[in-house]
Amino acid sequence: MSLFSNGRSRETTTGQSPEDDWRLERLIDRLPPRLGAALRFLRQPSGRWLRIPAGLLLILGGALFFLPILGIWMLPVGLALLAEDLPVLRSWRSRILDWVECRHPEWLNSSSRPHNRA
Repeated sequence: MSLFSNGRSRETTTGQSPEDDWRLERLIDRLPPRLGAALRFLRQPSGRWLRIPAGLLLILGGALFFLPILGIWMLPVGLALLAEDLPVLRSWRSRILDWVECRHPEWLNSSSRPHNRA
């Protein structure tokens, strides 16, 4: 097993399991359209050079949540971006998505999208 492997046999090109992919996509669908589009762009395999600095800046912004404009919402988004490249964070993301799937399945329903402007 290599340093960047998390031991899963079924992984996509971004290093995530197929189980994580659909759940994460459904959560991204619930975001405002511009933020969702930016996250989808950053999650592409070619976006690694931009994903890591963006994730670090979002974490820093989340740590400074007491300042105006910045918020605690930035912390999990930054960690989710870094989880694309760091196996330790990827396993945590998988556990959190398991929790969301068990405790808040309505968050994963495409029919309950709060930003659905159809």
